[in-house]
Amino acid sequence: MDAPGQTIALSSRGRIGLLAGAGRFPIAFAQAARKQGLSVVCVGALSMAPDELRELCDYYTTVSLGRIGKSISIFKRAGVSRVVMAGKVDKTVLFKKFRWIRHLPDWRAIHMILRYARENRKDDTLLLAIIREYARDNIEFDSALNYCPELLVKHGFLTRRKPTPSQWRDIRFGWEIAKELGRLDIGQTAIVNDMAVIALEAIEGTDAAIRRAGTLCRRGGFTIVKVAKPQQDMRFDVPTIGVETIQTMREAGARVLAVESEMTIMLDQPEVIELADRLGIAIVSLKAEEVKLQLAS
Repeated sequence: MDAPGQTIALSSRGRIGLLAGAGRFPIAFAQAARKQGLSVVCVGALSMAPDELRELCDYYTTVSLGRIGKSISIFKRAGVSRVVMAGKVDKTVLFKKFRWIRHLPDWRAIHMILRYARENRKDDTLLLAIIREYARDNIEFDSALNYCPELLVKHGFLTRRKPTPSQWRDIRFGWEIAKELGRLDIGQTAIVNDMAVIALEAIEGTDAAIRRAGTLCRRGGFTIVKVAKPQQDMRFDVPTIGVETIQTMREAGARVLAVESEMTIMLDQPEVIELADRLGIAIVSLKAEEVKLQLAS
């Protein structure tokens, strides 16, 4: 880690900043950026960002969630003017005991909350507040997907198995609920069985919601619908699925996964589809417009 005020030595290539959370997405972004000849300066969320980023980035350090000013300072000293967000940030840490000791906010974080997030702490509110605070130092945010658009799921059936007629009814039913959940900025996932809501995603995340559904619907066979928010900002919090999603579905007893095409990230897609086919899980990628037409008919 560099000393305060020290200039960060980087290559002469174009530079991009990475605010990294947990999961495979920041790794996939860093790999794509390097292939494009970019120098990646990464600030990872403490105890969340994957260690693999150390080998993939030209500069890497971790910072606690409350140290917004420190993160901005690192990017400024590295000469970074464009930053992307990638990876999941576990908001449950904000509700643990002694959270203020480990994630003590600095003055920039306090300013950000008081100016931009006084009314609520929803995901969009907090993430847009971060973007506005960075903008005060002339640092702009891009969508990470501008650098790796191939991660977005294409339209159509992704697996050999297809939903049954009753599962299609659950998809249409769950889609409308998941969209409303997103509009309220609560979550992105509705879990449905026989036209009844089993579980809804909130602060715990998709995998935990799937596990909860498994405890509530012991017979299994339920359908998971994961969609983008109606007001989705592609710079952050884009719906994401991966191998772990399919593994969690198997453990909980889920049989169908419906996602929104061109608005959902699928990490390690060949592995995801191979595992789903092996387990007999159906994955379908739909356009919002076609689901609306089905609901209206």
